[in-house]
Amino acid sequence: MSDLKIQQIWKVSYPDYCTSAHFQSEEHKKTSRAILACKSGQLGVNASQCTSCGHMEFHNNSCRNRNCPNCQAVLKEIWVDKRRAEVIDSPYFHVVFTLPHELNPLLCRNQKLLYGLLHQCCAQTLLELSADRKYLGAKPGIIQVLHTWNQELDYHVHMHCIISGGGLTPDHRIRKSSPKFFIPVRVLRDKFKGKYLSLLDVLYRQGKLVFPASCTALQVPCGWKIFKNSLYEKDWCPYIKETFNGFGNALEYLGRYTHRVAISNNRILSVTGNEVTFSARSRKPGGPKRQVTLSHEEFIRRFLMHVLPSGFQKIRYYGFLNNRMKSRNLKMIFRIQGHQRFRQRYAGLSMADLLKAVWNIDLAICPECGCASMQQLGRSYAHLP
Repeated sequence: MSDLKIQQIWKVSYPDYCTSAHFQSEEHKKTSRAILACKSGQLGVNASQCTSCGHMEFHNNSCRNRNCPNCQAVLKEIWVDKRRAEVIDSPYFHVVFTLPHELNPLLCRNQKLLYGLLHQCCAQTLLELSADRKYLGAKPGIIQVLHTWNQELDYHVHMHCIISGGGLTPDHRIRKSSPKFFIPVRVLRDKFKGKYLSLLDVLYRQGKLVFPASCTALQVPCGWKIFKNSLYEKDWCPYIKETFNGFGNALEYLGRYTHRVAISNNRILSVTGNEVTFSARSRKPGGPKRQVTLSHEEFIRRFLMHVLPSGFQKIRYYGFLNNRMKSRNLKMIFRIQGHQRFRQRYAGLSMADLLKAVWNIDLAICPECGCASMQQLGRSYAHLP
């Protein structure tokens, strides 16, 4: 049960949660069904038997839902490995853009629209400033990952961006930055804030925003103008979270963010009949970890708040990593630089081979007699309703 603590909370309290007045989208319900069914046997099993001693092993199938805390480790390793083949010879930087909390009611009510706008504005800000010869004068590669939570599972919408400090110039040359981030933070801040609020205003004037009850005053143009002006006056401060000497280190670092869900099982310290306690980082850098205790109902509510809309791509690629032109751009960059720094390590591996290569878990070894003679007998599958 140690790796299924969150599932335990759902089993105990989700039926009661469903009878309460909490809103649940279809995606919330789908995620909850997946968490409850994951590795429970409801989704089928894999059976294998040792040909030496006859020992039988049964492994319950996982749900593979992107919000399930049990199902992200293998997907993360595969994703990171694919990105290895896209590394160029340049420094890399980790930039974080955060939206002010005053926008939270609008963001929550217009998730797909305004999360997409955040992706768009972060990418345009980085690409437009990078194109200026004063900063880089080239098109970098950018990977963006949306997160919507903080350590307490509260609503905190921000974008993690890994950006290369080198890229393609319009005349197909390579330009590289110094090891320090090449765009001043104040320039990044002003560009991003102006771009997001300008495009948000366009959506307002086009009538595309849906207003929750707490924001009815914003439906009136004068109320919207006051709100927008107050946002312009706030300090939208992006920050450079990390710099890297090579993308190899950046990849391992980014892997912490790409397939992370709002909270993992290893942060759960205890689960009682009606409360859950989990660890959280200190609010001060370098301080001791804190403990946060919530009721099961509140924990489920906060967790589901971070389930993304169906079909929404939380990881997106820009610059020379844009999906349509990525292959051609990388071939050109590798040809100019004279080499490709990394290649995939796990391409073509079976799941059994991947488990052995990454975690040294050998499914062929019998846990009873120690012989390398476990053979798969078959699989059964089931699907969530």
